[in-house]
Amino acid sequence: MSETTTHVVLGKPVTMPVQVRTATAFMGMFSVPVRPAQELVARTGLEILQYRPGHGICTLVFVDYVDGDLGPYNEFGVCFLVRNHHNRGDGIVGDWRSLVGGQAGALIHHLPVDGDFTLAAGRGIWGFPKTLADFDTDHDSSTKRGSVSADGVLIAELAVAPGFPVPGNGLAASLAAYSHIDDVTRCTTWEMNPSGVRTRFGGATLRLGTHPIADELRSLGLPRRALTSSSIADLRMIFGNATVV
Repeated sequence: MSETTTHVVLGKPVTMPVQVRTATAFMGMFSVPVRPAQELVARTGLEILQYRPGHGICTLVFVDYVDGDLGPYNEFGVCFLVRNHHNRGDGIVGDWRSLVGGQAGALIHHLPVDGDFTLAAGRGIWGFPKTLADFDTDHDSSTKRGSVSADGVLIAELAVAPGFPVPGNGLAASLAAYSHIDDVTRCTTWEMNPSGVRTRFGGATLRLGTHPIADELRSLGLPRRALTSSSIADLRMIFGNATVV
């Protein structure tokens, strides 16, 4: 990433690319039917990637940003694996090629956070759909736990049991992160450099509340057994500028 532009957020300069030097995360990946998932994301112009015919992937993730250019904060993401916007109309074989070749994208569908500055930066710089929420998380115990609520209404609780260590950097990748607010779809290059990754089949326990985000997840058939779950002890990330798709 070579962008050196500067954005002003709430009176403070934010120079690109934005770096996250220390974070921890845990997540569950769930199989969801393509048709209702596609209906949820139709306004973006993007297409749900099918890891098997008729089924896509929804990831629920809690992140604790410890040290980064936007300061410390908590985040909960509802993300869908999507086809790269250059690959619209691909079939299942193209989707498999994208998965194997690391060409799939991640649509950030919901992104509650607990900080005003990161909310303003996320929406203003990248168009990420950040909203304010309250968090109760445990990233330190062997079983990771997180709860997120908004306006006093529970969105979701997620617990991730210990997995097996993944050698090396495990999930190191450069991804296309998509966002959509105010009728505009954007794409951001998102580099991840994780260490201390543990993963397993299943291993996630999900409870949904009564918030509208929970109702959306329930419309996809959640909660159900996760395909896989993972935790990341040390996560570094870099975010470049967004481009309009």
